[in-house]
Amino acid sequence: MKHFLYLAIAGAGIFTSCGNGNDTKANASTNDDVILHAWSWSFDTIAANMKDIAEAGYAYVQTSPANTCYVGENGGLALFSQPGDSVSGKWYYYYQPTDWKIGNYLLGDRNQFKTMMDSANKYNVKVIVDVLPNHTAIDHTAVLPDLDAAVGGHDKLYHANGFTPITDYNDRYQCTTGEMGGLPDVNTENPDFQHYYMTYVNDLLGLGVKGFRYDTAKHIGLPSDPLDSLAARNNFWDVATGREEVKGLKLSVPADSLFIYGEVLQDKNVKETEYAEYMDLTASAYGHALRTVLEKADFNADSLLNWHHPVDGNHLVTWVESHDTYANAHESAGLTDEQIRMGWVFLTSRQNGTPLFFSRPAGSTRENYWGNNRVGARGNDEFKHPEVVAVNKFRRAMTGKPETIATTDNGAVIAVSRGNAGVAIINLTLNEQNINGLATTLPDGDYVDAVYGNSFKINDGKLSGQLKPLTSYLLYR
Repeated sequence: MKHFLYLAIAGAGIFTSCGNGNDTKANASTNDDVILHAWSWSFDTIAANMKDIAEAGYAYVQTSPANTCYVGENGGLALFSQPGDSVSGKWYYYYQPTDWKIGNYLLGDRNQFKTMMDSANKYNVKVIVDVLPNHTAIDHTAVLPDLDAAVGGHDKLYHANGFTPITDYNDRYQCTTGEMGGLPDVNTENPDFQHYYMTYVNDLLGLGVKGFRYDTAKHIGLPSDPLDSLAARNNFWDVATGREEVKGLKLSVPADSLFIYGEVLQDKNVKETEYAEYMDLTASAYGHALRTVLEKADFNADSLLNWHHPVDGNHLVTWVESHDTYANAHESAGLTDEQIRMGWVFLTSRQNGTPLFFSRPAGSTRENYWGNNRVGARGNDEFKHPEVVAVNKFRRAMTGKPETIATTDNGAVIAVSRGNAGVAIINLTLNEQNINGLATTLPDGDYVDAVYGNSFKINDGKLSGQLKPLTSYLLYR
């Protein structure tokens, strides 16, 4: 017997049913866009590759932080240097702000950013910028004079608790006011800081930016969170999303015209539903479950039929891996490019979630995670692999079509059907798989895969065909 799981989104409910192949929900709610995370690509590199990004089917490209940042290791441009390397540097220095103005030594200056935006406009790709108002550089003495002056002096830049290391990330006072990983915590409730930060945001918007990823979002307090002694009220998110003005300044475009999401990594005592009132959120627990399935090459190794999140899939950013799971603890870096690709096809063929494709470094291997080891360079070619491009376009073609997920008994093969219009077929294993009787909602008939031209047959709602190892296929009605 094959597993046949019909997923209907109704609030947070997930229901199983046999399905009959009829497209009974032609106008189902779906998320159709995909994001390329051009991790550590310079503004010039993104601009030079914008045509490829557009042709690969990405609606958005996400940049690394564009703000002025700490200049580490004499300005070296290595992604991650080791002692004795000929080129020094670390990728994460752009996560250590010294000012909130456009441009840094790692990715490019304001003019280069503007050139990138002109290229995005030419190819109809929307740009998301990674922003991080939560903290400054570890070396807080490197903060530039303009920032100190704007917020009323250096001591007004930080929370009263801002230099106290967090020891319990589930304590909301510590989490939202304390020093994280040596990064001193900014007083995001200071109206002078809010005004200065929103000036930066509006400058980005004025150049055509269409969205933001809020780094360490769960470390910025919500209205219900405890107050730092230097804060009158926790209103940063109301200001950042345009619900409130600050000192006569407001978000320059309506928030609902932008794609805004927050890095709210899941843990105990994280207020996901309250954060979701302001923005979409990252589905970090779902990414972990998906990687478990890929590592075990078995769909049944973890539950992928719910989002592992209290917020519905319409408001989640999904990924197989993120830059943190790849570059920090290397949690996902051991997965092969082929495994990542199978996970991407699964995520992207689904009805909901907004998938984000993390661009691994060029030349990277499972033994050498840093590859060519240069900030600014383009990542490897996986972002435009034929299977990746095909499923990006499949997702757009399946707009409004409800999903049905089926798998073989051994969990080796997954089929994601979208109404009666198309199906994605994924072999998770290192072995060829002959399928005979995998359920689908597509009409009976002979089909040719859109990627490789392989033949498949559907008879009485059952799919048959041969799948190569770690390969995906897309069939259209």
